[in-house]
Amino acid sequence: MARPRFTAVWILALALGACSSAGLKEDILHPPQSGALPPAESGLLAEVANRIASEHGDEASGFSIMDSSYQGLYWRLALIDSAVSSLDIQTYLWYPDNSGLLILERAVLAAQRGVKVRLIVDDLILHGHDKLIANLEAQPNIEFGIFNPWSERGSLLERAGEMLAKMERLNTRMHDKLLIADGRAAVVGGRNIGDHYFGLHEIYNFHDTDLLGIGHIGAQANAMFDKFWNSDWVVSAQNLTTEPAPELAARQWQSIQHKNATAAALSRFPRVPKDWSTEIRAHVPKLRIGLSQLVYDETATEQIDQRLVSSMFNFFGIAREELLIMNAYVIPSQRGIDFLRDLSDKGVDIRLLTNSLASHDVPAVNSHYEGWRDDFIRAGVELFEFRADPAIQSTVVDVEPVTAEFSGLHNKTAVADRRYVFIGSMNLDPRSARINTEMGAFVDSPALAEDMAAIIERNMAGENAWRVQLDAAGKPYWTNSEETRDRQPARNGMQRLMNVIMKVGPKDQY
Repeated sequence: MARPRFTAVWILALALGACSSAGLKEDILHPPQSGALPPAESGLLAEVANRIASEHGDEASGFSIMDSSYQGLYWRLALIDSAVSSLDIQTYLWYPDNSGLLILERAVLAAQRGVKVRLIVDDLILHGHDKLIANLEAQPNIEFGIFNPWSERGSLLERAGEMLAKMERLNTRMHDKLLIADGRAAVVGGRNIGDHYFGLHEIYNFHDTDLLGIGHIGAQANAMFDKFWNSDWVVSAQNLTTEPAPELAARQWQSIQHKNATAAALSRFPRVPKDWSTEIRAHVPKLRIGLSQLVYDETATEQIDQRLVSSMFNFFGIAREELLIMNAYVIPSQRGIDFLRDLSDKGVDIRLLTNSLASHDVPAVNSHYEGWRDDFIRAGVELFEFRADPAIQSTVVDVEPVTAEFSGLHNKTAVADRRYVFIGSMNLDPRSARINTEMGAFVDSPALAEDMAAIIERNMAGENAWRVQLDAAGKPYWTNSEETRDRQPARNGMQRLMNVIMKVGPKDQY
């Protein structure tokens, strides 16, 4: 599942694991408080950031939207390879697949050329990788932080027991995604690190959206990363009882490099670091200038200070004429519906695009969303649901030579009045609002807003989405560019069955 959830099925899966002696040390050692290096004064990214500051002011940044899966991986590689002093990566999921290993290799190579590399990864899917993590931590210039780790790192049965005993804390996961190079450039958005998010998976791939920013947003991102890095929620990999093993590390490194050099799915990407001067300088004129604010849930000592949900609704409330929302996982509350109705009553044109059952990777979310369709529509919201076979699949979602069986939506973005843009990690569901940590960038830039609006409207078109409306009897029906249906689209009968079964689950966990 691309979006792991804490369900009875997940707990059962944990209970079937094999035993091991790995764990965390009893007395957790937190290193002294430390911060990001100052923004680099040399290098390509510093050159571009300084140019933007001199022409538009110190608080300005240049932005572009990474709309396609290809762009998402391409520009991450460009920033990693271009870093000369520091590289910070923070992510919820980091899969050991084609894209995951390629990004890992490039980060290690950056460290080998003297770049200070810090990694924060949520512990949710790190089980079984402690030896690799310990070996990474032992490398010069690499520090590895684990967010909210399980103390029991051996058998899945032990982890399941700890999960049940410490549910309130271990249920809190870090859903943020952030990459910072030299304190000068950052990538903010919804993509995890894994093939589903970069168009390289053969079963299904996501359409997602990232924001590439060069300029002041780099310093804003550094401040956020440091808050997490120095919090009690992030534990240094030095606290693993697993010891580094140099001979194993050499074999792991050789295996990673071999896989990256020979993976057919990576054929469109440079397999080794390169000089990106030509590509980045050519991209500078395409950057949209704007002012940004990075907002995120903060890691207080005992709990998460949930700030982003109120910031999101403040952002929605800015709209006076139009509000476009594209969000993958939507489970509203009555309060949220009433808020949108009030906006609509004031004359705001509201359009929302989310997943259909057919495009969903998490049927349980659809189970708890589908009863709200008529509420959205009656509140004045034009409702659209992504197709599993969108026209953009071959050009935006999949990356050659891969052709996936279906596509899903993973975006979390919005545009208000063709001036303000939000791009981040936050879904419009209870888990994002009250359990996970989330983050996002709010940008004031009419040019960037037009770019984002064009992407959302393209995705809402009948070639890519279903328009959901109510008939005379108040029942929903679905229309796209080819057909009309009176039953929600699904890929198969099993998906419909799971949609029914998942209704009994607690919606506040999704």
